[in-house]
Amino acid sequence: MIVITGAEGFIGSCLVAKLNAANYNDLILVDDFGHIAGREKNLDGKVFTAKVERKAFFEWMEQNAHEVQFVFHIGARTDTTEKDENIFKELNLDFSKALFKSCTKEGIPLVYASSAATYGEGELGYEDREDHLLQLKPMNPYGRSKNDFDHWVLQQKEQPYFWAGLKFFNVYGPNEYHKERMASVVFHAYHQIKKTGKVKLFQSHKDAYQHGEQKRDFIYVKDLCEVCMFLMNHRKNSGLYNLGSGTARTWNDLAHSIFKALNLPAQIEYIPIPEDIRDTYQYFTEAEMGKLIGIGYSHPFSTLEEGIQDYVTEYLEKEKWL
Repeated sequence: MIVITGAEGFIGSCLVAKLNAANYNDLILVDDFGHIAGREKNLDGKVFTAKVERKAFFEWMEQNAHEVQFVFHIGARTDTTEKDENIFKELNLDFSKALFKSCTKEGIPLVYASSAATYGEGELGYEDREDHLLQLKPMNPYGRSKNDFDHWVLQQKEQPYFWAGLKFFNVYGPNEYHKERMASVVFHAYHQIKKTGKVKLFQSHKDAYQHGEQKRDFIYVKDLCEVCMFLMNHRKNSGLYNLGSGTARTWNDLAHSIFKALNLPAQIEYIPIPEDIRDTYQYFTEAEMGKLIGIGYSHPFSTLEEGIQDYVTEYLEKEKWL
């Protein structure tokens, strides 16, 4: 059995599809099922053994841990605008700690989702070092919760024989239809273009950046799942790893790639960054990927153009799920 938490969500459901494609079908899907309208479509056509509600998971684990071969802990509260620290404590810290302890006790390898939000404004760069977590300055409760868990994991004297925390950068791709405001800019820009023929990007509020020239490291969800599969088979070199493409690209690049995929002329309008996120907005992120490559990962990452072309033409245009 392979356990996937957050299995009904964007990344979790794509990982289920990837596992199915590799003939892994004895899957235990964990989530708050039915909690978000429309998300259930992410599991249509997927093959799995059982669904387990998050609140019943540890009871299930006590009875079935001896059959579990691997755990992917993808589930989390990921809303970067949420201010309630208690929500993050319950979902991103307490649940994750209990799962880590359970995997340690039962000898089950674990891959879990961390976040590039742990890096804050990137004052210390974007190298996935484990000796400066306490110096990182995440800019919101979500980022702090992820960094707090990473730090907690590293302090544990008892750990699973293999574990990896993956610092996801800007992930985009199929199965994010339900995410509303928190869906990727690719998703929102596509729908703006289809509706109005143009796209709105954030203005820059810093002199060092022109409008739309803010840079992010965008990673296609299919590449993310490829890394997860590699780690499941690798099962050594425990630690924290960046998971981005390794190349920062501008929002303008992203917009032009969508227009190209749709065979439309580019029309871009720049709007102010909303005040509720302006002070915590990242102007540059770029994953240092040497650590993952150094343990043997060699699969090439999609360029922004390649990923968007596939996402737009094979999923958004066809209203398909992965």
